[in-house]
Amino acid sequence: MVRPRADRRGRHRADEDQLAFLRDERDFRNCTLVELPRGDFAVTMLRNLAVAIFLELLWHRLEGSSDGELAAIAGKAVKEARYHREHAADWVVRLGDGTDESAARLKAALDLLWPYIAEIFEADAVDSEADASRLGPRWADLRDDWSARLAAVLAPAGLSLPAERAFRSTGKSGRHSEHLGYVLAEMQHLQRSYPGGVW
Repeated sequence: MVRPRADRRGRHRADEDQLAFLRDERDFRNCTLVELPRGDFAVTMLRNLAVAIFLELLWHRLEGSSDGELAAIAGKAVKEARYHREHAADWVVRLGDGTDESAARLKAALDLLWPYIAEIFEADAVDSEADASRLGPRWADLRDDWSARLAAVLAPAGLSLPAERAFRSTGKSGRHSEHLGYVLAEMQHLQRSYPGGVW
């Protein structure tokens, strides 16, 4: 349970430290893909590419958000996502078009990560509300562009998009893999050991 603090108007809200360091696993709403173990370099680069392509598309669409502050943040964030996408794409192509070993590792990385990709684009109530209020797009609406961009990088790496699978991970709804607990234990250790500590 996150204990909210009062802001200047007396309203209670959680601050950044409380959100990061005092929430339990089920209170986090992230795609399972980002909590999986780091794996080897091919896994890291392919996951970075998948997420960066998605974020670049999302930030680009958020530039037209009905919330002016969010639109302004998106205008800056899209540039950062583009940089990460370009960096990861360069490495993915190098790995796929490199040695037999690097190509095999990239193929194994795609096989490992692919089942978790679909969750990114699963519709939920948050998506519907954001779309209805013009706050942001439905993430499912980004899927075709995301797939085309990923396929364009995978092709020179000697790979193609795998077939759709029925499996759906559930991190966005708060039901996580066993890996998130280890990440949070390390990240939250000091704050939970010394509550209220300031550094």
